[in-house]
Amino acid sequence: MQPQKAVLKLDIHDNKDKRKAMKIVSGFAGVDSIEINLKDQKLTVTGVVDPVQLVGKLRKKPFSTDILSVEPAQKKDENKKDDQDKKKDDNKGKADPAKVYPYPYPYYPPLPPPYYYGRNMSAEEDPNGCVIC
Repeated sequence: MQPQKAVLKLDIHDNKDKRKAMKIVSGFAGVDSIEINLKDQKLTVTGVVDPVQLVGKLRKKPFSTDILSVEPAQKKDENKKDDQDKKKDDNKGKADPAKVYPYPYPYYPPLPPPYYYGRNMSAEEDPNGCVIC
């Protein structure tokens, strides 16, 4: 399936509705970009996604939704690719800077092992000890 650009008409009036619609649409696999225009009440979704499923999911929530248009997504210009190739060629001789990836969760050092205190009393000296003779 090729990437498509789907334009949907939504009945949204404020940022709360916009946020809800963005959350619903972003949950679909294959969505590349989402644009919402509050003034025109239009939602534009680009990616490999079925617009009928989008409309069905949005209609389950309190949104009145209609499909305005579905067309193939425009491909990037060849000029942009040529510029990127030139930049890559310029950087071939140079070392790439080290990429620093954020740690997915905060680091906590491991806890020390528990220390067990030994008892230095004999069974006869301990008043709470139980000894069967």
